[in-house]
Amino acid sequence: MTDQPSKVLYIIACAAGPAADVGKLVAIAQDDGWIVQIVATPLALDFIDVPALELQTGRPVRSQYRKPDEPKSPRADAIIVAPATYNTINKFAQGIADTYALGLLAEAPGLGIPVVVLPFVNTALASRVPFRQAVDSLKAEGVQILLGVGQFEPHLPSSGADRIDTYPWHLAAEALQRRR
Repeated sequence: MTDQPSKVLYIIACAAGPAADVGKLVAIAQDDGWIVQIVATPLALDFIDVPALELQTGRPVRSQYRKPDEPKSPRADAIIVAPATYNTINKFAQGIADTYALGLLAEAPGLGIPVVVLPFVNTALASRVPFRQAVDSLKAEGVQILLGVGQFEPHLPSSGADRIDTYPWHLAAEALQRRR
């Protein structure tokens, strides 16, 4: 645990195999002194254990904008997107805000909120020009994308299930820790 005051970390989980284990990242972040708010893309709700994550964080899992009479979540001091899908990374780079998660991401660079993205994509998707351009565009805005040698390596198509247990949650937490 750090000696710094607690700050709020939003963990945005996307609909990919490793999302079922996002509680591992929550535990790492909490050990580092973060108050964690889970935000799930709408499709990620089918991948995660919402009640378990709410118990672990002490906060409701959010996947849509709140109603006017509902309390606001605390403002994020940092955001980790993990697992980050091809779709979310491309939409984030384009500024598309068609979900609550993407709305948060669309604003984050402009608000100076550090964002770390830990992808979970296959080599066919990672080789596409739109994806490479999205990664370059986000990096140019200061978003840290953990992709490449020594970070996250894309997996072969149809082999994602074999990589779920070795998804490197710790890399996202370590990258964020270096930015604090």
